[in-house]
Amino acid sequence: MGEFRAPMGRLREGEYFCFCLDHVREYNASYNYFSGMTAEALASYQRDAVVGHRPTWTMGHIEGARGKAGSDDRSRFTDPLGMFKARSSRPAEPQKPRYGIAARKALDQLGLDETADAETIRSRYKNMVKRLHPDANGGDRSLEDKLREIIRAYNYLKSVKLA
Repeated sequence: MGEFRAPMGRLREGEYFCFCLDHVREYNASYNYFSGMTAEALASYQRDAVVGHRPTWTMGHIEGARGKAGSDDRSRFTDPLGMFKARSSRPAEPQKPRYGIAARKALDQLGLDETADAETIRSRYKNMVKRLHPDANGGDRSLEDKLREIIRAYNYLKSVKLA
């Protein structure tokens, strides 16, 4: 009994011979999965291999589902949420972005509202850091806590991809 497996053949999938290394190499060199198949059977196998040997159906040609195949009978269709209604002619108003509580607090720390874009957030952050930094205030550290809050707020806005 060898330790190397070799397939038994096309009609015996999942079954193997066990050979030593030399014999499994000899067996595999002469092995042909398709031996004994006709040209038509081989062509059919290759066509089925494209879809993984699983059955497929033509889409949109189910008889009886809508009457004739391809007809546009919408009388059987219900739309309880109104998702497929004809759209109105006036353009919809752009909605304001909705942020979570933490993002709104971070924007508030920077003195901005929910309509601020990334560029506005970055410029406000830079201005506030320049204004509150101890080096800009002659070494005065009284505004250091406010600076930490601004940095923390900006880092949060960056983490949620708003800045």
